[in-house]
Amino acid sequence: MSGFKNFLFRGNLIEVAVAFIMAAAFATVVTTFVAWVTNQLPKGVDNIFSNEENSFGAFMNALIAFVIMGAIVYFVIVVPYTRAKERFFPAEASGPTEIDLLTEIRDSLAHRA
Repeated sequence: MSGFKNFLFRGNLIEVAVAFIMAAAFATVVTTFVAWVTNQLPKGVDNIFSNEENSFGAFMNALIAFVIMGAIVYFVIVVPYTRAKERFFPAEASGPTEIDLLTEIRDSLAHRA
């Protein structure tokens, strides 16, 4: 069971899943936006885009659905995952910062000279 827990919380499985969900929702937004823009072209330009449906309404619907889905994914998946990850795998004590190391190097070089 600990191996499965490590698989879930140590890897990027949740991050990749969230990215996939959000990318699929954003693809719908882009598709409906393109349909709306192409329907605004004059009919004489190209007859390929002669879709007569309300594409602006579809775009707004996709945009609102994207925002709602983002909120749900954040509060249902990301927040609990972050809390569980912090609980099961607390952050390890970090060593000195880059500034501390650079200060030590500077002091060491100053003593040599």
